[in-house]
Amino acid sequence: MSLADSRPQQRGPARGRPRSEAVERAILEGVMKLLEDGVSLAELSIERIARTAGVGKATIYRRWSGKEELFVDVMRAAEPPDPELPGTSMRDDLVVLLESMRLRGLANRSSAIMHNVHAQMKSSPKIWAAYNTSVIRPRRERGLEILRRGQRDGELRSDIDLELANDMFVGPMLVRAVLRPDMELPEGLAERIVDTALAGLRPVSPPGG
Repeated sequence: MSLADSRPQQRGPARGRPRSEAVERAILEGVMKLLEDGVSLAELSIERIARTAGVGKATIYRRWSGKEELFVDVMRAAEPPDPELPGTSMRDDLVVLLESMRLRGLANRSSAIMHNVHAQMKSSPKIWAAYNTSVIRPRRERGLEILRRGQRDGELRSDIDLELANDMFVGPMLVRAVLRPDMELPEGLAERIVDTALAGLRPVSPPGG
């Protein structure tokens, strides 16, 4: 799998020398090559990654504090990028957000190595915690911000628990994409989920209003 067109996002400040995109790309692709060759996460080492990527260990440590942080960036680079939100309405933004989840689900299904990596990652508390902090939590906060704006703009009832509402939108897509690999992820699924949930969450107009 080539990572040439994917770049890690939301990284912290640079450490040491200025980054070289070509070097970073070589390191990320080196990790993916090892994974594709059947090397488990437990067997990955900075020394082995450096040898595969054709760089020195110091080059890796100037960019990542350890293999956990590096592996999270590999996972991010292998996934479709986070989408730009249209900002036209809460409904439109939620559809775009869920569509990106659908596309990630399709990408993971089409790649046996990514499926295996996700399974291995969950067996490593340290890597899973880093992935949760760097990837899952910011994505969840993005969804909550959409709902906060929708509630403020009158698109969502004021009495709605936003944490619960976020789960109501995201949950069905996660179930189909992650827990039910036998279920289809057809085009238009994001719209169906959002519109079904919104049917019970929108403000109710008074009679004649």
